Amino acid sequence: MSASGKPPRRTPSSSQPVAPAPSALAGVYPDGDDASAVGTAGLSADRTSSLAARAHDAGLRATRWYVGIVRLVGSALVVASITYLLARALTSRPWQLIPVIAGGVITELVILFRDRETRALIVWLTIHQWRLIDQDTPRAPEEAGRASLKVLAVMFTCAIVLTVQEYFGGADTFMRWFPPGRHPSKYYELFTFAWWSGWRVFGYVLIPMTVISLLPGERIRDYNLSPKGFFAHIWMYVCMYLAFLPVVYLASRTAEFRSMYPFYRMANRSRIDLFAWEAIYAAQFLSLEFFFRGFLLNGLRRAFGANAIFVMIVPYCMIHYGKPMPETIGAILAGLLLGTFAMRTRSIWGGVLIHLGVAIAMDVMAMRGCPPMGSGLFCHP
Repeated sequence: MSASGKPPRRTPSSSQPVAPAPSALAGVYPDGDDASAVGTAGLSADRTSSLAARAHDAGLRATRWYVGIVRLVGSALVVASITYLLARALTSRPWQLIPVIAGGVITELVILFRDRETRALIVWLTIHQWRLIDQDTPRAPEEAGRASLKVLAVMFTCAIVLTVQEYFGGADTFMRWFPPGRHPSKYYELFTFAWWSGWRVFGYVLIPMTVISLLPGERIRDYNLSPKGFFAHIWMYVCMYLAFLPVVYLASRTAEFRSMYPFYRMANRSRIDLFAWEAIYAAQFLSLEFFFRGFLLNGLRRAFGANAIFVMIVPYCMIHYGKPMPETIGAILAGLLLGTFAMRTRSIWGGVLIHLGVAIAMDVMAMRGCPPMGSGLFCHP
């Protein structure tokens, strides 16, 4: 013991190697290797070849991950399409829809879990990530099962926001309060969507940020707003986006899809209409991601751990009511995956990227069937 009362620092020796400090890139390379192990004086030939081999292995793993995601999405698309067609054929006998849908779900589960690699991918995407989230969540043992002011504030805010959105945040409310009159603006319909998106910004961003600022010890930037985790895992989000593009393309060729997208039917009137609509649409998606994958997940994290994802899925699914049933069911799975990755990376930006990318792709592909810009004809009635 030294005179200061602190134990003396042990000098590293050849028999006691010192492990390098972990960096922000830890885990990016396989087997725990990362960029922090690179010396400033340069690398030996062996080390360079080793890193090249590891980078090659990482590329192969990313490719296998992408193939696995495509397999998951593709099998789900095939089974869902068959189930949907059967359900439409049985609309005159609604009682038969239940066994048809149940049969589709069971068929999909059998297809997925018969393949060992697919099972491993599903476990890695879900159970493995949830365990890591729980390990990464600082919680005192006495917090379990105890009433929490923070949880009350988050869930009460969620209920209030969704209620206000339902009764005041729709385009129909704008048309009741601000009727077009005899000489409406040519952008009147665009204004209704601006109203709809503005209420999302108000309810999904401004109200939660106000609540966070009023909670003791809470900081807005801690609510999954950091881009660090997103950039470290951007390859994963790109793979997910590329896996969903074929699904969007196939859906865009159906009459039902083109009768709904783009939501703003005059998007093909001019470039002003198109860019203004996409900006309004993007603001809505950014607000939605912050509310569900930032405010709700981080607000419930200490009390629920990874279970916060399952709580978040319920209101996220409910805001899709009124849309086609396949889209609503897909929102459950999307909420599960995006919520898992948002908590794991502590970043909402991956969800923003996928949401915006898919939404813009849907509009672009749908507009391929619209009259040409400037023709005076719109995308759909």
